[in-house]
Amino acid sequence: MESLVRYELAGPVATITMDDGKVNALSPAMLTELGGALDRAEADRAVVVLTGRDGVFSAGFDLTVLAAGGAAVEAMVRGGFDLAARLLAFPLPVVAACGGHAVAMGVFLLLSADYRIGADGPYRITTNEVAIGLALPRVAVEIMRQRLTPAHFNRAALLAEVYPPADAVTAGFLDRVVPPADLAGIAHDTAAALARLNLAAHAATKLRVREPALAVLRAGLTAEELTLGTRDAVADATA
Repeated sequence: MESLVRYELAGPVATITMDDGKVNALSPAMLTELGGALDRAEADRAVVVLTGRDGVFSAGFDLTVLAAGGAAVEAMVRGGFDLAARLLAFPLPVVAACGGHAVAMGVFLLLSADYRIGADGPYRITTNEVAIGLALPRVAVEIMRQRLTPAHFNRAALLAEVYPPADAVTAGFLDRVVPPADLAGIAHDTAAALARLNLAAHAATKLRVREPALAVLRAGLTAEELTLGTRDAVADATA
């Protein structure tokens, strides 16, 4: 099977690229490969750049798995939020380079990075769960709460508002927007600069800052949150 994730180490920076040839669905296989890539980065003591293919960061969970239902859905959803928790607590800086659309779980990974750079363009950044019949899990709510401004937090969570990259900076989804051709270089340079931090102090402070969100993630997802509206949501999304 062809790899869904590429790992490239250049000096103190590890670039982890999601590329399934489509929309970078966070399937069980993609989540497993991302976890392995983070293992490598941690072993290399490398600052991470997490990115996707041109035009899309990630469109969220794999709809084919959601449609099938059963234990695979629960495992995939738990795996996605376990990955978000790992990013939130990762002992080295994490830069997200968002080169296009980010939707649902793709946004929650974006919000779990330390610094988020987006490519300018006709792209959508949205937590669309409410629009397609899903109640946001509490873990998703806390990930959003710790990064978005209060007004946009409510609009994004309750109204499923869609943000273009420039507006996403104002809302708090992104820290900076750059021309698409410059995204990779700027993300790498940003990560290289962050490598000069005192990394022990960075790791300890990160845990203190994110303790409330991490406590909710550690508490986990309830069965109700994992299943509420899933089938209806998938039907709407694929109609």
